[in-house]
Amino acid sequence: MNEQMSLPWQGKRKVEPISPEKNRLTMRDLAGKHSPWVILLSIGMFIGAWQLITTWRDYPAFILPGPRLVAERFVRALADGSLLRHSGITLLEVLLGLLAGSVSATALGYLLAKSRLLERLLSPYLVASQAIPIVAIAPLLVIWFGPGMASKVLICALIVFFPVLVNTIVGLRAVPDNLRDLMRSMRATRRQVLRYLEIPAALPIFLGGLRIGATLSVIGAVVGEFVGSDRGLGFLINVGRGQYDTALVFVAIFTLVAMALALYGLVVSLERRLLAWRNASNHFRETL
Repeated sequence: MNEQMSLPWQGKRKVEPISPEKNRLTMRDLAGKHSPWVILLSIGMFIGAWQLITTWRDYPAFILPGPRLVAERFVRALADGSLLRHSGITLLEVLLGLLAGSVSATALGYLLAKSRLLERLLSPYLVASQAIPIVAIAPLLVIWFGPGMASKVLICALIVFFPVLVNTIVGLRAVPDNLRDLMRSMRATRRQVLRYLEIPAALPIFLGGLRIGATLSVIGAVVGEFVGSDRGLGFLINVGRGQYDTALVFVAIFTLVAMALALYGLVVSLERRLLAWRNASNHFRETL
């Protein structure tokens, strides 16, 4: 028999009995509690399948090297310092491009979110810029800005720019109108509205765009290094491809994957830190 429960702010409501389905441990719960082991198991299965394919088909090392050959090549590249040197260059290009693209996209996104006229004027050019593959304009940027780091940072910034811009506009326009009316009734200035309402409300959507930009920035750096560079992981891939050193190509690719995962994880941890207030609010709402 259900009991009646009275709270000062809710009145009376029924307390439903806990069903067995709610106490059942799901696969999602198991994955959340044992995520490191799940990741290690997935990596182990991938390496095992890779080893089986190379053993079964007996591919030459210049076509598909086995995991052991790639690991040995990784150790050699790490020992002679080439992997760390080229990885540091690529990481610096990625970070500078991500910073430049995010800051410029956020500033322009705020202006477009506030002005419909400005959005109508610039949106055709912004959309058209995304229709052009970055690999098609990368040679032009290398010619105009030189084969140094500046062209690589610019390519990273361009590839990061659009997703962060769109998410900034969507986040700012998703702010509820009743909260804006509340801030106006309290005679809040534009800076106060931005600081206490618009930034916290748009932050979850903005960080979603930053997640995408963090991974795309790695692609931008490699594309720029493919076109023209004498350093970086993209240059290392070109060297391995030219010398039929496929194991070196795999080493550079796996390093790029690790870099992208690290940047993505950094944004996720930043999101948890900045949105801790929202998680606490959701938890409090669920307890009511």
